[in-house]
Amino acid sequence: MRRILQSLMFVLLFFAFTTETHAQKKTSNDTKFNKLEAFSPLFMEDQANSFHSATGEPGPEYWQNRADYQIRATLDTVKNKITGSVTITYTNKSPYDLPFVWLQMDQNTFRKDSRGSALYPPTDRNGVRTFTQGYVLKDVKVNNANADYMITDTRMQIRLKNPVKAKIGQAVIHIDYSFEIPTHGKDRMGRVATKNGTIYTLAQWYPRMAVLDEVEGWNNLPYIGTGEFYLEYGNFDYVITAPSNMVVVGSGLLQNPAEVLTTKEQSRLAEARKSDKTVMILTKDEMLAGNNHLPGKNGMLTWHFKIENSRDVAWAASAAFIWDAARMNLPGGKTLLAQSVYPEENSGQDGYGRSTEYIKGAIEFYSRQLYPFPYPVATNVGAHEGGMEYPGIVFCNFKSKRGGLWGVVDHEFGHTWFPMIVGSNERKYGWMDEGFNTFINGLSTKNFNNGEYYQKTDYQREGSFLFDQDNPPVFTVPEVIHDQGSLGLDAYTKPGAALDVLRNVVLGKDRFDYAFRQYIQRWAFKHPQPWDFFNTMSSASGEDLGWFFKGWFINNWTLDIAVTNLEYTNNNPQDGADITIENEGQIPSPVTLQINFDDHTSTTVNLPVEIWMVGPEYVYHSDAAKKIASVVIDPEHLVPDANPMNNTFVKLEAAPAGVTAITVIDKYLDAIGGRSKVAAINDFQMSGSTSIQGTKLGMMEEFKKPDKYKQVISFGGNPALTTVFNGSTGYMVQRGNKRNLSDKEIENFKNHVNNIIPELNFSSPGYQTKLLGVGLEDGQNVYVVEVTNPDGETSRNYYDVNTGLKVKEATDNGVISTFSDYRDVNGIKIPFQTSIPLFRNNSSELKIESAAINSNLPDSDFN
Repeated sequence: MRRILQSLMFVLLFFAFTTETHAQKKTSNDTKFNKLEAFSPLFMEDQANSFHSATGEPGPEYWQNRADYQIRATLDTVKNKITGSVTITYTNKSPYDLPFVWLQMDQNTFRKDSRGSALYPPTDRNGVRTFTQGYVLKDVKVNNANADYMITDTRMQIRLKNPVKAKIGQAVIHIDYSFEIPTHGKDRMGRVATKNGTIYTLAQWYPRMAVLDEVEGWNNLPYIGTGEFYLEYGNFDYVITAPSNMVVVGSGLLQNPAEVLTTKEQSRLAEARKSDKTVMILTKDEMLAGNNHLPGKNGMLTWHFKIENSRDVAWAASAAFIWDAARMNLPGGKTLLAQSVYPEENSGQDGYGRSTEYIKGAIEFYSRQLYPFPYPVATNVGAHEGGMEYPGIVFCNFKSKRGGLWGVVDHEFGHTWFPMIVGSNERKYGWMDEGFNTFINGLSTKNFNNGEYYQKTDYQREGSFLFDQDNPPVFTVPEVIHDQGSLGLDAYTKPGAALDVLRNVVLGKDRFDYAFRQYIQRWAFKHPQPWDFFNTMSSASGEDLGWFFKGWFINNWTLDIAVTNLEYTNNNPQDGADITIENEGQIPSPVTLQINFDDHTSTTVNLPVEIWMVGPEYVYHSDAAKKIASVVIDPEHLVPDANPMNNTFVKLEAAPAGVTAITVIDKYLDAIGGRSKVAAINDFQMSGSTSIQGTKLGMMEEFKKPDKYKQVISFGGNPALTTVFNGSTGYMVQRGNKRNLSDKEIENFKNHVNNIIPELNFSSPGYQTKLLGVGLEDGQNVYVVEVTNPDGETSRNYYDVNTGLKVKEATDNGVISTFSDYRDVNGIKIPFQTSIPLFRNNSSELKIESAAINSNLPDSDFN
């Protein structure tokens, strides 16, 4: 599924020239570290059996059923309808005679009475925007006899006269069917109009066998939306009949090129199979001319495809397609074809002109790093979907550009390995494909074109999001997670981050990569359960990782390691020092300590996870006969931490006599214009920009006291998010969908409007301020002031000793912002350059391009 643009929502409350401390929710940590629970000797050990072994391998009695398909379908572009037939040869390898079988009828989710329609509103990504009748069945037969069947929502049960015999039995199921093609097929299939014709993307387009396994029995969770798919493997032989002016692409290899392609197209495809550079198969001019196609019979052509050992097939058709292709080079000298089809609207080199290059980059890397790509062709279709994956073919939004296009192509083809090769159950364990894929996407992006779109993630600053106690654990059924924001965290970001930590901090690259490849090889084209992954990683790496998987996946525990004290032995640096670190969360973790000395040298100490077996506190003794300037936990920021502020221990210099937290704050207010002038700010407007993976992110904000606010965020020049708050009401428009703000969101925005300069409130009742001392920031002497607001949230604020200006702020939830380039705007100094934290990014420099204060913004701006 598509990679969610999580950064936009994160920016929502932090795009201001100072970061308000109350905007971040403090992560709760009700339960302190418990070594007995963290290192409990029993971790899912009761799951090991003769089907799924304790080593993580398929057991000696593991079995798996099989479904082979023959499908014929016709695309009716007048009625926007598919009429088809499917013949399924179902092989029962289980030890059970089967008196009935189950099929998935996913098109039924678009019926008005479906469970999915009841759960999701039309504006949701998984909502139904145009209702259909779902599957209309004309004939259902089993072994050439009329079938006794029953349909419940998106499931069909066929009750058999003669059971399918255990281990060797087969049933041949034949179904004639039709369905209307929805416009927005839950962002996974459908149709979209472009200026040169409609693009049809067909998936979930035929009745499919449900999976029978030894863990769940029949896997019959309905298709609702968030939970994706779980499918049997088999061979597919299918034909698509479509208007002859269309290009049709699909999973697998085209079997009849001479019957559907011109001689020129065939010749160009042959050239592309030998070329590392992209070769045009059908140019824009040829597509516009519309005469570069075989005439067909009665204006229709039939395209024949085959794919082996696959769990699914999908296809696309359009008269608007431009088509290009190139060779992919796999290990062992094997070559395959990468190709892209896309409309004219985004065909330049900043868009789909590089799509095939991106396919090559992703698949060639994953084939070397993980397991060879198993299909003969890899096709990217520029369509309306945000991003959706199928064997050998993916659907990506045709408007994506530059880093956004690379990201979605890389992500969707990354799904070839999870779950196309490693066939996990997406309906129940979305993190086993989305999270694993998010992890490998980071490796691929760093590798592609010398890191063209790579940005290193500052994991330390993500702890407050990854360990948000309001979110369910990773080990939660996707439909129960339900909303897209929480799904993005629990299915994508958090498990992806966990694997990064496991690779870079816990095991090291060599041991992790070896164990990870073992998992893929063991479960290629099979159905693993979560404990198969857990047990493989432990057994192949040589580490008991129960503590890791328990904290990161099974429970929603927090990770918060703090350095709390430094004492010199005999009060003499020459005798060494005792450094105290504490686990203030629940997850144990190896700890990297960087000890910085006054002579500008440093040393790094790597402490194993076993230090926490003694309890929540550990004392490390340093033998260095030097004065210590600071101690830093996780200096490379590789580990998410719920409170990064306690990761550094610095013995600050004492402030001069007479300097207090309040005098420092007053000096800041004087420096930016004076308390009275700052308090008189009635309205404020500014616009600026930053970038994400090379794509411009534009931001505009307007405030008007006491209760008016507007924000517009654009991505790549296109509006992405608009938020308006006016009094007690407000709304948000994202991707064309409008929704009203909740009461909680309105309260947050109201606070935001009335706290443009938080320092105005720091001396108010309920606030606690403390001057910690004098330190250094980028060579500047700064006063460090700790502030706790009435909600108990703490921040550290750094003010230049000489100018009084604020240069940095860090909150206890890991939000760190820096401020520079102060300029005068109507008598108030504001920073025109601010480093702002963008989710999944280190930080981005926001450059203010225009600003105005007290410009009498009209109320109509906030309608």
